[in-house]
Amino acid sequence: MTELIEKSDSESSGAHTKIAIEDAPSPTPVFSAGESFHGGTGTTVAAYRLYRWRFAGLLGFVILNIVAAMGWPWFGPISNEMAQEFGITLDQVNWLGNIVALVYLPVSLLIPVVVARYGVRRCCDIGAVALLLAAWIRYAGTAMALTSSSAYALLVIGQFFASIAQAVYQVLGPKYSETWFDLRSRTTATMVIAISNPIGGAVGQLLSPLVGGPRHSILVLGIISTAAVPFVFLIRKAPPTPPTYAGSKTSPSIFSLLNALLGRESHPDWHMTLRERIDFILIAFIFGVNVGATNAFAILTSQIFEPQGYSSDISGLMGACLLLAGIIAAIVTAPLFDRVFTHHLAVTTKIMVPIIAGSWLSLIWAVKPNNTGGLFAIMAIIGICAVTMLPVGLELGCELTRNADGSSAILWFMGNLFGVIFILSQGALRAGPDAAPPLNMHKALIFNGAFLMGSAALIFLVEGKMTRKARDEEKNMEAP
Repeated sequence: MTELIEKSDSESSGAHTKIAIEDAPSPTPVFSAGESFHGGTGTTVAAYRLYRWRFAGLLGFVILNIVAAMGWPWFGPISNEMAQEFGITLDQVNWLGNIVALVYLPVSLLIPVVVARYGVRRCCDIGAVALLLAAWIRYAGTAMALTSSSAYALLVIGQFFASIAQAVYQVLGPKYSETWFDLRSRTTATMVIAISNPIGGAVGQLLSPLVGGPRHSILVLGIISTAAVPFVFLIRKAPPTPPTYAGSKTSPSIFSLLNALLGRESHPDWHMTLRERIDFILIAFIFGVNVGATNAFAILTSQIFEPQGYSSDISGLMGACLLLAGIIAAIVTAPLFDRVFTHHLAVTTKIMVPIIAGSWLSLIWAVKPNNTGGLFAIMAIIGICAVTMLPVGLELGCELTRNADGSSAILWFMGNLFGVIFILSQGALRAGPDAAPPLNMHKALIFNGAFLMGSAALIFLVEGKMTRKARDEEKNMEAP
């Protein structure tokens, strides 16, 4: 005889699990969550589960993502001081950010391969080691005995390793939330991890001009990076029982995703319709343009504002305002996407993306002397809309592809690719020393605003059907 009981496990945060228990002992079966195992004298059924340890891993991801992100925009607010201290040009300072984006491109596409072979935890270990190497190789470049070229070479090598760490903790965010969180918290978890990167950018922009000269600030960054590394031990590979049907499935390789995007034969779970392929390509392009614009702004902040009479401290606060306003907005809105607007991610993008583009366009006229209040208002609007779109874009990518780490890798790849394009293009459009004012970035702002406005029009072509969520809801209804 089989007795069916319901219990609440102390580790399951109050979630109830129904289990069929046999009168006679039987070997522990192996099965996928939500499926039945038929054997011997009865049936054993597993329901989806949540574990409190998911929050510890989430904390680890957040801390490591924040610190890994600090290194990229760190030199933006102090670019003029860096150029003077190390005897290098402004373009060379910009390349300390560009190298992060360039290395990020191949690394982001390799991460799904590493995860498929070694798991999420081992991939995070690689990121922690890279973060530690980045910290102290950069600091080695501050030695006074080094020539300008030698010091710059060490700074570039340090940034190379920093880009590996940043890619790991950014790309794996949607995969971690899918593996550990259910339908009522998955978007929120993705949001928390996604916005921890701009939090790091904001902290980096605030701290770098405030903690002393360039050499001392690099030491501070090294100490912070070292203190963050032990948080990697909070991240585990996967829970014993998954939280959803999607969480129970092994992610397909990135090559499977590329085949699906090309319309080639693939597993039915990963097959993409023509509409889904078009939507994902549009989302990837728009996501890339918006992330690229924000990333370029983080690097070029002081070069945009200082020619107009703003100090490096005010320039850093402008960038931080953009990011911090967005972080607050994302914290407020992500739970709403999980519980209220759960099927309206695409509609949200059609409202927010044009607002973002219009705000970037307005900088053409707003960046002028004595307009501090107006600029802070525009930065806040951009941040509220752009940072809110990060988890929405990442979740839409997962919905369309059913491949969390693969879609995240492609989206962040596009963001960093456009970041490099924007930085190089806007650097080339910088006015000369004889302009009024010297070295102003007015033409760069025209390029940035026009590009954003053109790409924003594409968002109205996106349907954004949420296939993964529909499948999870169907499987949840079938689960005991």
